[in-house]
Order: sequence, then C-alpha cells, then structure tokens
Amino acid sequence: MSTEVDGYQRRVEAVLFAAAEPLAPADIRTYAGEGDLGAALETLMADYAPRGINLVQRGGRWLFQTAPDCASVLTAAREVPKKLGRAALETLAIIAYHEPVTRADIEEIRGVQTARGTLDTLMEANFVRPAGRRESPGRPMQYATTPIFLVHFGLETRRDLPGIAELKAAGLLDPPAVTEESEADSRANTDEPEPDALASDPSND
Repeated sequence: MSTEVDGYQRRVEAVLFAAAEPLAPADIRTYAGEGDLGAALETLMADYAPRGINLVQRGGRWLFQTAPDCASVLTAAREVPKKLGRAALETLAIIAYHEPVTRADIEEIRGVQTARGTLDTLMEANFVRPAGRRESPGRPMQYATTPIFLVHFGLETRRDLPGIAELKAAGLLDPPAVTEESEADSRANTDEPEPDALASDPSND
C-alpha cells in the first residue's frame, strides 16, 4: 500500500472513529478529502472484522460498532434506552414498513388514534424523523425512520426487515384466541387492520 493510499485510509478511519453518528460517504469526504473511499472502506472493514469493534454500513451510512459476540461484555456499562410501549412499537413498525407515512396513515392501519406523545417518544429515541409534508389537502407532516433505527435493530437497509413469513414463524402475527365476545367486537370494528397490513415488504428505500 502506498503512503498516499495509507494516509487517506487513516484519515477515513479517524473521521469514522470520531463521528458521533453514522456518516454518509459525502460526509466522510467532507472531512477526509477526496480519494478512493470505496477501497478505504473495504480495507477497513476487513481489518476490523476480527476485532472487538467492526466497521459496518447501515442505510448507506458508515460507523464503528461493537462486534456482536462482544456486546454482552458491555451490558453493564451500556445506557439502557427507555422501553417502548406497545403503541410506540406498533407505530414504529408501521412507519418502518410503509414510510413515509402521515399520522392519518398510521391511525388508519392501527385502527385507533395515535397520541402525540407516541411520535414524540420515537423521535426522542432518534428512531423516527419528520420527512417533509405530503402534497395533499392540509399538507400533513410525514414520518420516516432514521439511520439510528437501522443501527439499533442491526439492519443494513429497510429491505432487511422481516417479511410476513418470518413474522408468522416468530409468532408475531398469530391471531389471538377467538371468543364469542372478541368475535362480536371484531364484527363491530370494521376498521381493524389485517395483520399483513403491518408487514408488507418495504419498497421505498
């Protein structure tokens, strides 16, 4: 490896190491300058693959993260994020599978109103971000997931989200036991979404 190439790779490594958030290639070039970024990233990925930290790509952005087999070592030192409630998890799933979506879209799929605090919680966790306004009457705000969402759930892109078959295999789409009361409630609530509405394959990466 030439001194020039080695120097550029070291600059890329330094930028990624110091970054507080995952960086897009354009961000890396802003600090490291121009060079063969693809080659530098591939070499760094290979160099760090057997180490305790790895260089990974999440949603087209790059970052260093703890190697999966070493994650348990840091359990005691890691800041545990606030556990998301069921409403927040359902809302996050809808956004991830259907983004960009508006509050009305979310409520239509869930069949219930979405509390303002639910979206605030997801944005505070940096899992969800505003994604511009829809060009429709009222120009409602749209929401989408963030690179931090991908990092937290170990996804490279939204295409890595589990499909319907995987969710069923995990028991996440199994219907609840049907009773006369629940059957009557189901008939009364014609707006209740089908389980597959939460698990359509993502297509807008």
